[in-house]
Amino acid sequence: MSRDDVDVRTVTAAEGRDWLRALATGFLQPPVVEESEAADRLAHMDLGRVRGGFAGDGRCVATYRSFSQQLTVVGGAFVTANAVAQVTVAPTHRRRGILTRMITDDLAAAKERGDTVATLLPAEYAIYGRFGFGPATSCTEWEIDVTRSGLDPRRSGPADGGRVDLADAEDVRKVGPELHERFRARQHGAIDRDERWWTLHTGAVRLPSQPWTEPYHAVYRSAAGEVEGLITYTAESHWTDGGQPADTARVQSLIAVSPAAERALWQFVCSIDWITRVRSGGRAPDDLLPLLLPDPRAARTVSHTDFLWVRLLDVVRALQSRTYEASGSLVLDVRDEAGLAGGRFRLDATPEGAWCVPTTEEPDLVMGAGELGRLYLGDESVLRLVALGCLDEERQGAAARADGVFRARRRPWCPDMF
Repeated sequence: MSRDDVDVRTVTAAEGRDWLRALATGFLQPPVVEESEAADRLAHMDLGRVRGGFAGDGRCVATYRSFSQQLTVVGGAFVTANAVAQVTVAPTHRRRGILTRMITDDLAAAKERGDTVATLLPAEYAIYGRFGFGPATSCTEWEIDVTRSGLDPRRSGPADGGRVDLADAEDVRKVGPELHERFRARQHGAIDRDERWWTLHTGAVRLPSQPWTEPYHAVYRSAAGEVEGLITYTAESHWTDGGQPADTARVQSLIAVSPAAERALWQFVCSIDWITRVRSGGRAPDDLLPLLLPDPRAARTVSHTDFLWVRLLDVVRALQSRTYEASGSLVLDVRDEAGLAGGRFRLDATPEGAWCVPTTEEPDLVMGAGELGRLYLGDESVLRLVALGCLDEERQGAAARADGVFRARRRPWCPDMF
């Protein structure tokens, strides 16, 4: 193989550290990986799903990894996803089709394995639409000016009989996993968190390449003593010219299984002495947060962006796994250049579930795989996609009918990076 050729294949254990260095380089991080960190990280990867591009001199110039994930869909069911992550191509080897080779092989393997969908969090918007992915969730971050929020700084705790307790990392590892299981069962767009997630995010495992700041944790318990919410946050110190503390709390995670818990935890973090601003972290665009404040204008939107992208691999299974807001029948013609999920399908949807089968009937709507991914979690409007020219309405009135079927009452939300 010449120096200009690139061999795309799965990575061996001996090549793992070189792959991690290439990953760091691709994300513009220091290209140094300690041997102990490499061993720890590789021990938690399925190397059969770690791909790399290797130049003629043996150097790793591209990275790609996938792993098994559970995605919550509308109605609360979990589907198996092929989660794509850690995708890089060295600046010396761009525009050579290396990513296309890696992702094509991986998605074909996921299809063969029986995964229902594939997911990813793209660093750049323009890359993954051509591979059949579509933006299925978005997130919004707010900054709260506590001094304008209207909250009573003298309040001592929830008025509903519940309570908020500070917790340490060990407490979080005990109560967090079960709480998160309850949370993701009711939040479509959420993904699972394995034991590794909890050890990394509570500092039980610390990687030299990832700087660590010990966060604060607080738990909300209902009047019956049941854990219903958990918040993790850090604080940034700042003093005004007048000698007054004006710290900022940055929320890393807030999950709750009741409105009471969500309300209590936001009020808690906004009532901490010295805290004058709170950054919410990425939340669902229809989060309760701004309207929980007596003055919602105190919560300023600082960012809003697409987040989780979805690509269907098994249309029948995917559409049958979720529920729908209204009953209706639709014939969908799905175009998929990769040949993974294309075809014509009849969807008979109800609020309780659905039946989906291949058909030869004339279509109501014609769309690409990426557009179906955009619709899958109930966030996108069929009518808007038609207006944008992204989707064709073949039967008059079909778009309005499909919009009523696919849209969800609340917007999907994925709280986690991967």
